[in-house]
Amino acid sequence: QLQLVESGGGLVQPGGSLTLACAASGFTLDSYAVGWFRQAPGKEREGVGCITDSGASTNYADFVKRRFTISRDNAKNIIYMRMNSLYPEDTAVYYCAADQRGCHHSAFRGQRDRFRDLEVWGQGTLVTVSA
Repeated sequence: QLQLVESGGGLVQPGGSLTLACAASGFTLDSYAVGWFRQAPGKEREGVGCITDSGASTNYADFVKRRFTISRDNAKNIIYMRMNSLYPEDTAVYYCAADQRGCHHSAFRGQRDRFRDLEVWGQGTLVTVSA
């Protein structure tokens, strides 16, 4: 069974940092692009960023550029997202999703009606930014 499990969420103060992890089981991630998504309370899910299968390239939504960094360790089968300078509006459930079709897939570029096309989704981890 293909599974992704997110971890690392929690409560952090505004301006703080957090690192999320996305671990795969049942398959190896080295042929998959992996994206991070988030869903804030009362809002639609949105794309945050994506990393290619090799890790050579990443892209990010404008609202997280220069604050969030996605990386991967294919040997450990884990994807990371380092989040710096967090704002209360970053509060959300964060999800990772994997797909072999690469970061150019429209879902990874933010097209919401294509999110369901992605091959594997995690269950999410809650990040709360609050004083």
